[in-house]
Amino acid sequence: MRPADLTRTVAQRAIADGLVLLALAVWWWSSRHLPASVIPSPQAVLARLVAIATEPALGWHALVTTLRVMASVLLSLVLGLALALAAHARPWLDGIITDRILVVLSGMPSVGWAILAVIWFKVSEFTVIFVQVMILLPFALINFTEGLRNLDQEVIEMADSFSTRRTATLVHVIIPMLLPYGIAALRVSYGVCWKIALVSELFGAQSGLGYLMLQAQSVGDVVTVVATCLIIVLLFTLGEALIINPIARTLRKDIAQAEAG
Repeated sequence: MRPADLTRTVAQRAIADGLVLLALAVWWWSSRHLPASVIPSPQAVLARLVAIATEPALGWHALVTTLRVMASVLLSLVLGLALALAAHARPWLDGIITDRILVVLSGMPSVGWAILAVIWFKVSEFTVIFVQVMILLPFALINFTEGLRNLDQEVIEMADSFSTRRTATLVHVIIPMLLPYGIAALRVSYGVCWKIALVSELFGAQSGLGYLMLQAQSVGDVVTVVATCLIIVLLFTLGEALIINPIARTLRKDIAQAEAG
């Protein structure tokens, strides 16, 4: 790295870390001058964060929410890919899926899905997963649909000429070419799912961080509310660093090797 680039990188990190420290200082100062029921102290929130991470009864809620997020993201990607492939393979389905189903999925409010799911399925594990998948599905469907529209048709026609089975072309040519769009759908779906996890669990779950926050809100426990929000930020960051980014790097490496080959 050139000295100028190194200096710029260090300066950017210093500014970013400085803003975080400034925010913490403002938070600490505010907690000293406002009631704890309005702005809890950073120390109290940190203690609750440690409790959620270490106490089995509280840590269970974080684990349940994380598993639900992962399952919902995976299901939404699979369903989005299946719908996009169906619309691509059968032109008469394209208008139904992209002009009707996608419009409804994109325009439906998150709270609407949550309320309907509770009415239809009561409070259950399936209710939470259903809500999250229905909210994430349009993001996956849009990415895969655009990917299929931008595929190199000459490559596909060449693959068809070498194989009599359409399935082989799909598995070995079309899906690998869709990987960049799959990475984009994965990143978007993962980020959005953490944002809506609390909404879905507030309405339809008896476990998870959303349920924990609902209990805290009912007794005015603002410390737990803030700690729960920060736990979600930490889980999102860890998941992105340990799961999403490695998957994206691996897929990009495979794509580069395929293009080079």
